[in-house]
Amino acid sequence: MSLFKARDWWSTVLGEKDEFDQGCLCVADVDNSGSGQDKIIVGSYMGYLRIFNPHPVKPGDGVQPEDLLLEVQLREPILQVEVGKFVSGTEGLHLAVLHCRKLCVYTVSGTLGNVEHGNQYQIKLMYEHNLQRTACNMTYGPFGGVKGRDLICIQSMDGMLMLFEQESYAFGRFLPGFLLPGPLAYSSRTDSFITVSSCRQVESYKYQVLACATDADERQGTEQQKLSSGKKLVVDWVLNIGEQALDICIVSFNQTVSSVFVLGERNFFCLKDNGQIRFMKKLDYSPSCFIPYCSVKEGTINTLIGNHSKMLNVYQDVTLKWATQLPHIPVSVKVANLEDLKGVIVTLSDNGHLQCSYLGTDPSLFQAPRVDSREVNYEEYDAEMKELQKIIKEATKTQDILPKSEKHRDLIVTAEVSPDLDAESQAIESEVKAEAVPSVTVKVTIQSRVTAQKPFLAVCVQAPLAVTCDQFIFDDLEPGSSETVVLSAFLKGNCSPSELEGNCFVSYNTPTELIPEGIPKVAQCNFRLPLRLICIPAQPSKAANHKLTIDTNKPPVSFLTVFPDFVDPSEDDQANVLGFQFLTGSKTTLLASKTSQRYRIQSDQLEDLWLITKELTLRLEEHFKKQNCQDFACTFSGSIPLQEYFELIDRHFELRLNAEKFQELLSERAVQFRAIERRLLTRFKDKTPAPLQHLDTLLEGTFREVIALADAAEENQANTFQAFTKLRSATHLVIMLISLWQKLSTDQVAILEATFLPLAEDTQELGWEETVDAAISYLLRTCLSKSSKEQALTLNSQLSMPKDTSRLKKNITLFCDRLAKGGRLSLSTDSATQPAAVMPGGCATIPESDLEERTVIPGSTATLPSHGQVARQKSKP
Repeated sequence: MSLFKARDWWSTVLGEKDEFDQGCLCVADVDNSGSGQDKIIVGSYMGYLRIFNPHPVKPGDGVQPEDLLLEVQLREPILQVEVGKFVSGTEGLHLAVLHCRKLCVYTVSGTLGNVEHGNQYQIKLMYEHNLQRTACNMTYGPFGGVKGRDLICIQSMDGMLMLFEQESYAFGRFLPGFLLPGPLAYSSRTDSFITVSSCRQVESYKYQVLACATDADERQGTEQQKLSSGKKLVVDWVLNIGEQALDICIVSFNQTVSSVFVLGERNFFCLKDNGQIRFMKKLDYSPSCFIPYCSVKEGTINTLIGNHSKMLNVYQDVTLKWATQLPHIPVSVKVANLEDLKGVIVTLSDNGHLQCSYLGTDPSLFQAPRVDSREVNYEEYDAEMKELQKIIKEATKTQDILPKSEKHRDLIVTAEVSPDLDAESQAIESEVKAEAVPSVTVKVTIQSRVTAQKPFLAVCVQAPLAVTCDQFIFDDLEPGSSETVVLSAFLKGNCSPSELEGNCFVSYNTPTELIPEGIPKVAQCNFRLPLRLICIPAQPSKAANHKLTIDTNKPPVSFLTVFPDFVDPSEDDQANVLGFQFLTGSKTTLLASKTSQRYRIQSDQLEDLWLITKELTLRLEEHFKKQNCQDFACTFSGSIPLQEYFELIDRHFELRLNAEKFQELLSERAVQFRAIERRLLTRFKDKTPAPLQHLDTLLEGTFREVIALADAAEENQANTFQAFTKLRSATHLVIMLISLWQKLSTDQVAILEATFLPLAEDTQELGWEETVDAAISYLLRTCLSKSSKEQALTLNSQLSMPKDTSRLKKNITLFCDRLAKGGRLSLSTDSATQPAAVMPGGCATIPESDLEERTVIPGSTATLPSHGQVARQKSKP
């Protein structure tokens, strides 16, 4: 039980499956009894009108039959109820009920009863107005400074303010720039209407300006009628609050000071009459309703704010004075005087829970039992203390930001890739120009050990790969249940992907006792697509522009064993040489030495070497792992192909520059197109016909230029995507070669990948070149710095597109040079200057003349060297 709980004075539940909202609650002496006691008037969307006068025998009692003064069904949904002086000739209070298409004003009267049933109450319709537009809400007050009566203003769903002078309709005005209706209130001190528009601005309109403005009923007339019917509706003042408003209240407890209170989605504002902010309060919860009321301290105003956490907070200006727990989420709150009890808090929930409460505390009556004295076993306590300290020490060892994964996860997602390609391809809308585009089936299974609410599965693959369906929504999963989906992956874009890995993410909620809606959680898994999805076996090529040699510490393995899905067992010549042809058309050749423990990968394109090299290392590691060989390792002793890599960088950067040029040209042509349109429109509107002076021809020509530029920009965007994909593949290859060359650890490889591959997508606002340049500059200034002077250099904190790639290429070359001289990658801020010891291996290329051992491609003279031969060649003077 909460200590600060709203003390229940009287409560009831209204109807079954009935709905209520903000305007459905009102408190006033609606029957004009003169006793000063308010009655509670409640209207519902089901059309029921109820009036209560609570008289509990003791606080906390439920509703008694005599508490319900009146209950009547009006057959139409009730949007809002208000009490005011709405009938001419009398200053008595009457009840105004707003329906969707009707406004009704009733008088509520009571008749003294002569039997035990008590007094009898009834309502009588005084007048009604049929509305031509669907109503949203209403406000009332002495518009124009009238005395002794209240006028009504209704806001329609399409932005029209309809004003009624009691029994007669006065006029209607449309709000300028209207999109959606907002809360509406009337300030009697400034004689103005205040609302919040869909532009998230508080706007104030004077009543006199509304009365003199253009009549909304004449909007259908001609231009001359519009000009002669009145002035343009002009706003008095505007304040941008940056969020939608839930409610507006005007508070004026004296004639000198008036405040406008606005309840936003995350903030609470108090404004002066002229729209200046008096104060505001940032809320750390989602509010649902509020009501300002008079404070006991002069110069301050108290405010009750209810929220969706079933709390009611009391503020004195911006200071939280009290917080109390409610049994429901309030959608409307009022302060009433009931049965000699002033300041009763009346709250109403959306499902009809009506409660009258007051603030107080529930003191705890629990008394702790007396503890029997016993001897303290210090040895047992000391052992327990050591055990707890050991647990605390183990728990504080880790420095990970993310929490450790649980031993038994609540939900497990697994992805199983079919070993064979689909017999019938499921590829759809593929841009690949090959004869057939294969696809492979991926089976995703979700197993839940707990109740999982709103599970949502997302399957992601790297473009230009695609899947037939990437999003799945399931019903709630019960403990022990599972769901399985089947989809197909294929190559959609006309370029080779940089990665074959895919990810599955499942987001779900697990409900708890404290949080019934559930705690959001995510489960994920990875899968790898087969190489056969993007390339097919082909004849090895005789020559190539780019060649790489990978060294291993184990004897070479036949390709019949490593690549059984790409070789034909009947052809013995494929044991040491193998050809791959990508679906995009390019070829890559793989050669294995018989005795030198080396493998060569060659291709005409640098980026095509990556996937074959990666697949080779993965399959070799898997092969030797099956043979229980734990010391298998790959190395690279050649030179890093930086010049070829820089050509890909320049190509990608050139396309980015072209994109900027296309954007500027499109902007210029668009401005020109709009200017010609304006001139043509002026000519067409002119009463005196004038020659067009070839403006139509100029308009058509400009339009064609805009379309041509848009097509060229779209083509350049596609080329930029392909260039970025090729750059990512080459970057993966460079990272792999550097890691094999310098024998980097897993953590250091992760730093390399974070440095060279920071972006999953490349955009004009944040491109690959400036991001990588900033990352490399940081490493050169910290862990790879040669002196304290370099460490003191400051980096530019703002990333912008560079003029050229010279600085980036220089930093990449310097980066490799520092690594070759013994630099160590680390993210620690206290990294000292690195020693200048040279790592083994060097950067020298393997000369073709040193290749003595002959591993011949049919019809080719390409060979691979052996370690012994290279050593002998180097030993010669």
